[in-house]
Amino acid sequence: MDSYTSSQFVSQEGFKLFHSIDRDLYTILAIHLCRDPLESMQVMALWLWLEKVGFKNAVKKILSLPFILINELADEAVTCLNIINGTHFSLPFEANDIPLLQSFMEKEVSLQFFHENQQAAAQGVTKAANIVCLPAFDDIMKQAIEINFSQNSADHSQVILSSSSSSSSSSSSSSSSIQQQQLQALPQILVPPNERTMFVTFSKGYPVHEHEVKQFFTAAFGDCVESLQMQEVQPFEQSLFARVVFHSASTIEAILSGASKAKFTINGKHVWVRRFVPKRARSLLPQMPWQPISPFGP
Repeated sequence: MDSYTSSQFVSQEGFKLFHSIDRDLYTILAIHLCRDPLESMQVMALWLWLEKVGFKNAVKKILSLPFILINELADEAVTCLNIINGTHFSLPFEANDIPLLQSFMEKEVSLQFFHENQQAAAQGVTKAANIVCLPAFDDIMKQAIEINFSQNSADHSQVILSSSSSSSSSSSSSSSSIQQQQLQALPQILVPPNERTMFVTFSKGYPVHEHEVKQFFTAAFGDCVESLQMQEVQPFEQSLFARVVFHSASTIEAILSGASKAKFTINGKHVWVRRFVPKRARSLLPQMPWQPISPFGP
């Protein structure tokens, strides 16, 4: 039985058991990382299609990674899906738009590949979603939706409580105004660390060390680095990502210059940087502009 075998030939329990590795990865995306359940299903369908066309063991390789890298790979998968669905129009395509996916695939893959194989990819992803993902992940998807609904309800209740508390304290508005002025006068360092953090990724096979990253940013932007955390790896293994916390959020603005990500060269090795977005914040981002895959196919 291959990855596209329909669930009609085996029991539902047997089908889910056969796709246990795929289910584990979908659980990480939709539940542990709080990503949109439907978008996560399409991400899984894309990875399954890549396996089908020759990118061997893609799901197994991704599943072995730390959550933060899985999250970044899922973001790159969404970029690929936008190409497939015709919602990404920037040409020519930059190879560094999906650096992590390139690093983990044994064969060459790029956004140009998805553009040139747009029709085949669209059909393949749709087939994988309908035949594998929908029947294999339906229970996990239901659980993820229920969790998101409960969390969103709790967030809404908190907003109402906060609003009510604000109204009841209107008599002390003068005091609150003074407190607000004092807060605004506090140092920039009180900006939450997540808002001053960047996610840095490196190319597999071209190791970049912690001191190189810090020296690069210090040379370019002065004494700007508050802390730097490289991916923890075994001896003689390469770190593929790092998180850099800056003293000021304005440093990130200077680095990105209005772009969503940027590419630099550190001692001849390519690195890519983008804002670090906590997993809960990701789940509150607007829905993607492309339409969900129809469960009934094209």
